[in-house]
Amino acid sequence: MSLFVPTFDETVLVRDAEAEVVGGAPVGVRLLADSSAAGGALSTVRVTLAEGADGARPHVHHNSAEMFYLLDGEAEVLSGDDVVTAGRGDLIIVPPDRPHAFAAAPGSTADLLIVIAPGVERFEYFRHLQRIRLGEATPESILDVQELYDNHFLRSEAWDRRRR
Repeated sequence: MSLFVPTFDETVLVRDAEAEVVGGAPVGVRLLADSSAAGGALSTVRVTLAEGADGARPHVHHNSAEMFYLLDGEAEVLSGDDVVTAGRGDLIIVPPDRPHAFAAAPGSTADLLIVIAPGVERFEYFRHLQRIRLGEATPESILDVQELYDNHFLRSEAWDRRRR
């Protein structure tokens, strides 16, 4: 077991009104703290999903675990071959190299706090996704930055069956 010791010496405070928001309905991402702000310890965003909206399609992170905390609503979360429904106050932590995805449950909205640890600089990843949504970048361009953001997409029959 290795111990990761983050390197930063100032308290990180992100005021809600000052956080950058990327997107909007059906998917809004509030950029809270990137890896560099927390000395590499973590990256954190808040994702708000409209009723039944997809948050992220199946992917893995090779070097980080991902935590999902449901602030409100209900979300479906893929972890490996299992799809679980999480409600307000529920916590799910997906280990590195485990396929995962998330979406608002059918008929529900979802408000999630998402933390990746150790952190990866990911704010630009969410800005890239926004450029794709706006037609300023091609959907295929996300494949070019998978290694940079440790976000590797894959297929999941379990997710496809659940999300039809």
